[in-house]
Amino acid sequence: MSDADANDLRRSPLHARHEALGATFAPFGGWEMPVQYAGGEGDKGGVVAEHTATREAAGLFDVSHLGKVRISGPGAAAFVDGCLTNDLRRIVPGKAQYTLCCADDGGVVDDLILYLVGDDEVFAVPNAANSAGVGKRLAQVAPDGITVADEHDAHVVLAVQGPASGRVLAEAGILPETGDDDLDYMAFVDVTWDDTPIRLCRTGYTGEHGYELIAPAEGAEVLWDALLALVTEVGGRAAGLGARDTLRTEAGLPLHGQDLGPEITPLQARCGFAVGWRKDAFWGRDALVAEREAGPRRRSWGLKATGRGVPRGHMPVTVDGATVGETTSGTFSPTLKTGIALALLDTAAGLTEGDLVSVDVRGRPLECEVVSPPFVESHVR
Repeated sequence: MSDADANDLRRSPLHARHEALGATFAPFGGWEMPVQYAGGEGDKGGVVAEHTATREAAGLFDVSHLGKVRISGPGAAAFVDGCLTNDLRRIVPGKAQYTLCCADDGGVVDDLILYLVGDDEVFAVPNAANSAGVGKRLAQVAPDGITVADEHDAHVVLAVQGPASGRVLAEAGILPETGDDDLDYMAFVDVTWDDTPIRLCRTGYTGEHGYELIAPAEGAEVLWDALLALVTEVGGRAAGLGARDTLRTEAGLPLHGQDLGPEITPLQARCGFAVGWRKDAFWGRDALVAEREAGPRRRSWGLKATGRGVPRGHMPVTVDGATVGETTSGTFSPTLKTGIALALLDTAAGLTEGDLVSVDVRGRPLECEVVSPPFVESHVR
């Protein structure tokens, strides 16, 4: 990456904190974000250590690269519901919902989380690279009285994930009352901590019990420092995007741009649960209904290596020498101690759980078992 390219990348308001922790940075979605952190004395740190800490205790992630878009005005919720795939009428104010922004042909422009504040306000969290595009699409068709505001720079987003995450937030005085059960999965609450307004939601991207916090960018260092101290106290640590990727892959969660995208529909990516099939209208509805009736030509599956080797994205998958699909994501699983991948496999091949396929890993065949994701048991609920 050239100096000119580096200068074009956006940085989190917490960038200096990451530097102080010895972070290794990389470009991601137009941002320069921490991939992993250096360890202390006698501790190498790195992705595996951060991954394991999150699975066993707690990990603190800065995911401020995620978008922040506020849609407000009379009928804002009904307007959003008519654009995005999921049925916003299924939830009530104080709940969040996973949904998709699709193109007319059914391809996925982005996947995002919606926070339903009320009939007149929805707060959306798209992916970093697509935030402006999703906001622009909504703004272009918004009726008079509906405002679509990009608030990307106004907030940070922090994620506290892992079995001790509730304890961390309770001890910080952020989680209401004292227990993990005070927030249901996908529920959110607005709280005040140290005179700072925080939107706290029981969501995450690791497959572990966890929370995400949306807070003002100004003064975010104080919140980060307080959370990191408590996370460290319970045996956890700061975690970068490297661990976030291995965790989400083990959990079978799709990443836009790899497992979801303009050429990959919700049905192909096993995200049909996020489509309100009974709704009269949403972007891409006609194409998706037609694909549902005909059956998708390919579908996402998990692949678990039976031997030594690590599959990565965009590697051919074959059976008896015939190509039957392609990997979309792949990594080494620190939990399972083997290579894993998500792959789009042709439905015509008739593959199912337990079947064996071969992945071409840079010219070397790697035998893998077809499995249904997640690879590691989820503890999100």
